[in-house]
Amino acid sequence: MFSLRDIPFSYRGSWFGLSPVVAEQTYADDVHLVSHQTRMHPVLGLTPLTGGDRAETEVTATPARLTWVRGTGRIDAAYERADTVRLRGSGLGLRISTAAPALTPFAGSYLYRDPVDGAHVFTSYETGRRYRVTVLTGTLAASSGDQALGAADRHLTLPEDQAWEIAIEEYRTARAPYTAAGDFDTVTASAFTTFSAYVEAVAPWRSDRTPAAELAAYVLWSATVDPAGFVGRPAVLMSKHWMDKVWSWDHCFNAIALAAGEPSLALDQFLLPFDHQDPSGALPDSITHSEVLHNFVKPPIHGWALRQLRERLTLSQAQLSDIYERLSRWTEFWLVHRRAPGHALPHYQHGNDSGWDNATTFDTARVVETADLAGFLTQQLDCLAGLATELGHPAAARHWTATAQEIREAMLELWDGSRFLARDATTGATSASASLLDLMPIAVGADLPEQVSDVLAGRIAAHLTAHGPATEPTNSAQYAPDGYWRGPIWAPSTVLIEDGLRRAGHITLADEISQRFRALCEKSGFAENFDAETGAGLRDRAYTWTAAGYLILAAAAEARNPLAG
Repeated sequence: MFSLRDIPFSYRGSWFGLSPVVAEQTYADDVHLVSHQTRMHPVLGLTPLTGGDRAETEVTATPARLTWVRGTGRIDAAYERADTVRLRGSGLGLRISTAAPALTPFAGSYLYRDPVDGAHVFTSYETGRRYRVTVLTGTLAASSGDQALGAADRHLTLPEDQAWEIAIEEYRTARAPYTAAGDFDTVTASAFTTFSAYVEAVAPWRSDRTPAAELAAYVLWSATVDPAGFVGRPAVLMSKHWMDKVWSWDHCFNAIALAAGEPSLALDQFLLPFDHQDPSGALPDSITHSEVLHNFVKPPIHGWALRQLRERLTLSQAQLSDIYERLSRWTEFWLVHRRAPGHALPHYQHGNDSGWDNATTFDTARVVETADLAGFLTQQLDCLAGLATELGHPAAARHWTATAQEIREAMLELWDGSRFLARDATTGATSASASLLDLMPIAVGADLPEQVSDVLAGRIAAHLTAHGPATEPTNSAQYAPDGYWRGPIWAPSTVLIEDGLRRAGHITLADEISQRFRALCEKSGFAENFDAETGAGLRDRAYTWTAAGYLILAAAAEARNPLAG
C-alpha cells in the first residue's frame, strides 16, 4: 500500500493517473483524473458522496486497486487497460465533475451525451482528448451541464442507494461503444498479475533486506507511458506528478535499473533523447508529449551509462553501430561547440547544462569549465574508443583515445591539491566552491591519480550525513535544507559517486553511501530529493530516477551479499 498524496495511482502505458496532486506542490481535497497529454492537467474531479454531500473517506492504494471507504460504503477503482479505468461503488455516491470551472475557446471541458451509445463524454481543451463515461451497472442519479457553454456546473452523479459501476476512457476523437473485458474483480486480478510479472522481471533479487523494491518498481511501472506526441517510444516519465518529462540524463538511470529485467524498455529509455538529436549533435534538454526543449542540454553521462547497460543486457552489432553513431555526434557537440578556441576543456553555459541547476559551483560564473564535465566526457570518449575497436574502426578508436587523454590531462590542471576548481571559459579566472559537484570527478573511478582519488574520497565523506551525500555541506553558509542542489540529497549524484568510489577502490565508503541512501528511500519514499539532515522527502514525491537509484543500489548490494540467493 502507498499514499496517494505521494504516488499517483496509474498503470503502465497510461497517460493519466488518479491523484489529489493537481499542479506543482498543489493538493486538492479530492482525487482527480490527471492527464499528462500536453503536460499535466487535472481533467475530472472524483468526489465521494453521502447524503448528497461530500463524504470524508479513507483512501488507500495498491498497484492494482484504489479504494475510498467510509463505514460500510466503498468505492473501488482499477485499470482495465492503459486508457481505461473502471470504478464501482456501493453505499457511496460519486460526483464526476470538470476540474476547470468554465469553458472558453482555450480551456475547460465540454460535456455532452453521445447519441450513438448513450455514454457521457467530457472533451478537454487542455489535453485535446475525450473522457467517455459509460455506466455498466446502476443508473446516474443526476447530471448537469449537458451541452452547456461558458461557465456551468458540469457533472455526473452516481447514486449512494444502489450499487453502480462505470468505465472512464481517454481517447482522441471516436471509438466503438465500450465493451467490458470482464467483471471488476477480473480486471483487478489482471492488473495485479501484470504488475507482479513486471516486479519479478525488474527485481527478482528482492528480499526482506530490500523492503522498498516493489514500491520502487511500481513508481517506474506506473510512470511509463505509451508512444504519443513527441514521445516516439514507450517512455518512463520522471513523474506522473508535475515533473512529467524525460530529461536527457534522468533517462539513463531508469534505463540502467530496467536493463536486466526489461531490456527492450531499457534500450528505449536510453535512446529516446537521441531520437530528437539536433544537427549539431546536441540532445534536447527535455521531452514530453507536446514539447521538445533545446534551450539547455544535460551532462554527457551517456558513455558511463552505456557501460552500465552493457553489463546488464546484450546488444546486437546493428544496435551497437547505431548507438555508436548517435553517441559520436553527441560527443562531437561538446568537442566542437562547447570548447572555446584554444581550450582543451568543454564548458557549461549555465548550471542547468550540468543538471545541478543552482549548485554553488555556478555562483561566481555561469559559463565555466568544470572537472565533472571533463570527467564525464573522458568516460564517453573511452566508451567510443572501445566501440570503434569492436566495430572495426581502428583510426576512430585512436582518435577517441587521444582526445580522452588530452581532456584528462587538461582536467587535472583544475586540481589545486585539495579540490577541483571551476574556470571561467572567457576570462580564465578560477573559483572554488563547497559543492559536491566539484567532487564528481570521482565518477571517473580508477582512471584518476590515486592521490586525487584519495582526497576526493575524504571530501565526499565530509558531505555524508546520516542519510547520504549532501550536495552542499550542512555547515556551509550557502546550505539550504530545501535548496535544490544547494544541500539536499539526490539519487543521481549518489549513484554516480557510489559507482566511482567502488571502481576507485574506496569500497567501505561506497558501501556506506549505498546503505544510507537505500535506508533513506525505505524511510522516506522516492522523492525528487531529500532534506540532508532530516531525511524528509522534498518536492515531487514520485520521482522515477530516485526509484531507479534504489533499484540499482539494492540489486548490487544483494549481488554482493553472501546471504542472497
